[in-house]
Amino acid sequence: MEQALRKIWIVDFGSQYTQLITRKTRELGYSSAIMTLDEVQELLKEGKKPGCLVLSGGPDSLSTDKTDYGFLFNLGVPTLGICYGLQIMANYFGGKVAPGTIGEYGHADIHLTNGFKLDHCPENFQVWMSHFDHVEKVPEGFTLIMESHNGMVAGIRDKDRGMMGLQFHPEVEHSNFGKEILNYFYEEVAKLDEDWDRNEMLKEATDLVKKVGDKKVLCAFSGGVDSLVAATIAHEVIGDNLYCFFVDHGLLRPQDHIHIETLKKETPLNIEIIDAKEAFLSKLKGVSDPEEKRKIIGHTFIEVFEEKVHLFENDHGVKFEYLLQGTLYPDVIESTSPHKKGGKSVTIKSHHNVGGLPERMKLELLEPLRYLFKDEGRKIGEELGLRHEWVYRHPFPGPGIGIRVLGELFDDSIRKVGESDQILFEELHAFNVYESVAQAFTVLLPVKTVGVKGDGRAYEEVICLRLVSTTDYMTATWSDLPREFLSRVSNRITNEVKGVTRVVYDITSKPPGTIEWE
Repeated sequence: MEQALRKIWIVDFGSQYTQLITRKTRELGYSSAIMTLDEVQELLKEGKKPGCLVLSGGPDSLSTDKTDYGFLFNLGVPTLGICYGLQIMANYFGGKVAPGTIGEYGHADIHLTNGFKLDHCPENFQVWMSHFDHVEKVPEGFTLIMESHNGMVAGIRDKDRGMMGLQFHPEVEHSNFGKEILNYFYEEVAKLDEDWDRNEMLKEATDLVKKVGDKKVLCAFSGGVDSLVAATIAHEVIGDNLYCFFVDHGLLRPQDHIHIETLKKETPLNIEIIDAKEAFLSKLKGVSDPEEKRKIIGHTFIEVFEEKVHLFENDHGVKFEYLLQGTLYPDVIESTSPHKKGGKSVTIKSHHNVGGLPERMKLELLEPLRYLFKDEGRKIGEELGLRHEWVYRHPFPGPGIGIRVLGELFDDSIRKVGESDQILFEELHAFNVYESVAQAFTVLLPVKTVGVKGDGRAYEEVICLRLVSTTDYMTATWSDLPREFLSRVSNRITNEVKGVTRVVYDITSKPPGTIEWE
């Protein structure tokens, strides 16, 4: 299903939460796509039309934003305005939006009013606010349906025109009953039928692969969830025309070697392992800056991969035309600069799973998961019959242990992280808590500390445990795991990993910290 055929068009006004609207919408069973204003206008000119619109929040103020949004409200389709989207709606229909004397940020208590009812939702509950301007006067034809504890407008509705607006963010986890409110709009106001499930996701991903025909496809295979699911879909469509190359850069954990060997034996994928440890580690010698390490690893990956592919093409008389990647929808959203396409937000990051490789090798990208979130990719993996532990494997960064040793990389420091990470991995499974955390790993800190081993003084290094819980990886909290688990992991690492005297636990959330240390 192409983006234009999604039932719900989510117009992005630059909110940091826009992706979450799409996630919640799809969890409710409705197809949706995030679009900029210009993209919406282009699709309308082509005769396309959505089942309904959702207008996201954003950082702008109507006191300075003079854009004419009339075309959004003249389509005759049900429309939901969230935060800034509500203010645009209220302003267009003759209400009054005023700068606030105080803003509302964080949790706020609201209540339903004027006889408005929501199934499975109490009259009073907490939501997440993030605004300064507010609707001072409700437009004619609209009814106030929700009000905050300080008497400010929290929700309005025009039943006849299918319009609804919310000052708070129902898409974030901090808003109680947010999912129920979104479902009310889709089901009762927009009157949509559900059209999004794992079968539709798999069909869409498969259709993207079918376009390659009988061409040869190359995959820079990592063994992670995304590349495994993408490769499995591609193999079911094009069979042996898919070639998977796995680059071993010498910065893998013991579990990664086991995982790749298992995939080679137990899947139909043609996986070839490229041993490039010497090439990577020789270039990383003497380098301690984290950004420089990342760049060296990225550039070396391209060089090693390109050389291998050219040799393979010459030896086997084949020509690759596509590069398969496990790119996900958040990657696509973050890679697009909405400013260039009539949007309000800025580019968060440029993205390529294997940065620079498609352009350098003149390959066309094949991304069957490009319109899916990670949890949706996992659902497809289950639908394809992949083993549960493969599908729910934790993410592992491309630079691997290279960014988990703080400072210069030595054989001994790589060993310490690999061995300690393996112990953590084993104990997560032994305590049956592996899937209760989103990501778990160890970091070698560039400090030494005094300890006692046997009857002697030890002056050795420190391993930090990092375990986080998150659903979207945009924010994360440290995982509050049983004391017995942490004690067991610490005891094993200090006893079994030579050169480590102390283990500490990182209890920093994201933000202000990041998930990785480098």
